[in-house]
Amino acid sequence: MRYTQKHPQHTYVKRSVYYYSRSIPTDLRSHYNRIRVIQSLKTKSPQRAAMAAKMLSGKLDEYWLGLRLQQMEVPAAHLLIGDDSLVTKSTLPTIDDALEVYLRTKGCNRSKLFFSHTTRTISYLKDCLGSRALDQYTSADAAQLRDWLIGRGLSSASVQRNFSSIRAVVNFVIQEHGLDCRNPFSGVYLPTDAVKQKRRPIAIQDICRLQAACQSMDDDLRHLVGMISDTGMRLAEVVGLKVSDINIQCQYPHVLIKPHSHRRLKTVSSERVVPLVGVSLWAAERIVSQAESDYCFPRYASSDKCKSNSASSAINKWIKTLVGSDAVIHGLRHSFRDRLRATEAPTEVIDQLGGWSLKTVGQGYGDGYQLDLLSSWMQKIAAKRQLSTLPV
Repeated sequence: MRYTQKHPQHTYVKRSVYYYSRSIPTDLRSHYNRIRVIQSLKTKSPQRAAMAAKMLSGKLDEYWLGLRLQQMEVPAAHLLIGDDSLVTKSTLPTIDDALEVYLRTKGCNRSKLFFSHTTRTISYLKDCLGSRALDQYTSADAAQLRDWLIGRGLSSASVQRNFSSIRAVVNFVIQEHGLDCRNPFSGVYLPTDAVKQKRRPIAIQDICRLQAACQSMDDDLRHLVGMISDTGMRLAEVVGLKVSDINIQCQYPHVLIKPHSHRRLKTVSSERVVPLVGVSLWAAERIVSQAESDYCFPRYASSDKCKSNSASSAINKWIKTLVGSDAVIHGLRHSFRDRLRATEAPTEVIDQLGGWSLKTVGQGYGDGYQLDLLSSWMQKIAAKRQLSTLPV
C-alpha cells in the first residue's frame, strides 16, 4: 500500500516549497481584492510549515475578529437619548441619497406607480426614524418601523411590501457604491395574516350574466370585461393593448400579449399569444371596428401611461352590482383556469394560455403549443359556456 503524506492544515506544496492558503470569510471579502489568502512559507520542511501556518492562522483570526467587531452595531444604540457627542459621524449616503440613486438608476421605463410607491415607502421610514446615513440604522430601528406601520393600521401584506421596497433601495445602493455596511432592514421578523382571504373564481352562470350585459351595453368598459372573460388575461394586459396587437383577419383570431413602453408585463412567461373565442372575440371585433386611436382603451392608456388601477375601480364597482359584493375582475382569471381544467387541458397548455410562470426546466424547452392546438382548447371553453346557458 502506497503511503501519501498529508500536508499541514491550510497548506499545499508547489515545487517542493510549502504555501499557506486560506479562504477569506464571505462577510469580510469586501475588505480584500481576492477571495483567498495565499502566501509562501519559504520552507520545504513540513514541521516548519505546520508551525508557520498555525501562527498565520492565529494572526488572521485575530484580525478578522477585529474587523467583525468594527462592523457590529453599537450595543444598545437604540437606548441613547440624543447626545450628539455619542453619535458616530458617517460619510455614507443618507436614505434620501439612496432613494435618489435608486430612482434615477432603476426608474428607466418604469411607471409612475414605481416612483410613487417607492417614495411613499421611504417617507414612512423617515417619518418614523428620521433621515440618517445608511449605517446609522439598526435592527432595533427596523423592528420599531415594523411596529409603527402596524400601529398605523397597515395589513401584514402591506407591511411586507413596504419592507421589501426599503430593502431593495438599501441593498441596491450598498452594491452600487460598494459600501462597507449591512442592510439593517433584512432579517427583521414580519408577521403574516393568520387567515388570508383567497380570491374566489366567478361562477360560470355569473360569467354568462356578465357577458350578456357586456354585449347589451356595448361600450369600451364592457369591451374590456368581454376581452378578459374568455381569455383570462390580466387586467393590465388588456388595458395596455394596442389595436395592432389584435389579429381577427386570420384562420385563428388571436391577441398578441407583449410588453410596450407604456405597459410592462408581470413575468417573462406573460408574453404569449391567446386565441380569441366567444365573447372575447366579439369584444375584439368591436374594439377594432370602433378604433380611433392606436390604443384599444385610450381612456386608460396612452404613450406614457397605463391606468389599470382606475379601470379596476370602475369595473369592480359595476361587477359587484351584477354578481355580488365579493366579485372582482381578477376572479375571471381564476375562473379561466378552472374552465380549462374542466376540459382536461394539459397543465402546460393552461400555463401557456394564462401566461403563468413555468414550473419546470423542461417547460421552457421548445416553442410551446402552436396556435391551432391552443385554439382547439379555447373552443372547448366557449362550448362549455354555451352548454351552461341551455335551459334545463
